[in-house]
Amino acid sequence: MAHKITEDCVSCGACASECPVNAISEGSDTYVIDADTCTDCGNCVDVCPAEAIVKG
Repeated sequence: MAHKITEDCVSCGACASECPVNAISEGSDTYVIDADTCTDCGNCVDVCPAEAIVKG
């Protein structure tokens, strides 16, 4: 199951630069994860300062 970014996202972009498959992009209010591309590696979870990324 892919990860998802909650409303706690502070739009810092740390997660996007850590994603090995470029599944994370900047949305209108927060960053978003493309569930079809996400490989569930967890790199984004490890670097999120707001702890805003959870299992989808």
